[in-house]
Amino acid sequence: MLANNKPPRPGVPGLSLKGRALKYLAAREHSRVELRRKLAPHAESAEQIEQALDELEARGLLSAQRFADSMLHRKAAKFGAARLQAELAQHQLPPDIAREAAQALRETEFERAHALWVRRYGEIPETPEDKARQMRFLAGRGFSGEVIRRVVRGEGFTHS
Repeated sequence: MLANNKPPRPGVPGLSLKGRALKYLAAREHSRVELRRKLAPHAESAEQIEQALDELEARGLLSAQRFADSMLHRKAAKFGAARLQAELAQHQLPPDIAREAAQALRETEFERAHALWVRRYGEIPETPEDKARQMRFLAGRGFSGEVIRRVVRGEGFTHS
């Protein structure tokens, strides 16, 4: 049986490493680290994986910049800079791409935290317990302490 638990069809060979990588990349952008991990069970050697990844990078099909942009686009509305930076670090992106992404996150952190807070709570806390709950929620999402204090104090909040 193959890794996806489906029996192979008679006369049809399994996907090549490059074919598997293209299948993953067609669904969404992946980092090199992520693809390496996903391809490992199907490769005969680490060199085989690296060769396939190098070829995909050379052809422009695998891009650290596109992966970072895609990941931030998918998750920036839900998470703060600290959480997103930690996730980007797990993917071992080149330092210049990680630095650029971190800067963009810091520039928009208050707006993103405020939008999330409005969707979740929508009103300034009246009790210390409510304030603590709201602050824990935003902290758990990776927003900075300063941004959390500004949001929970009601900066940028307008009653409709």
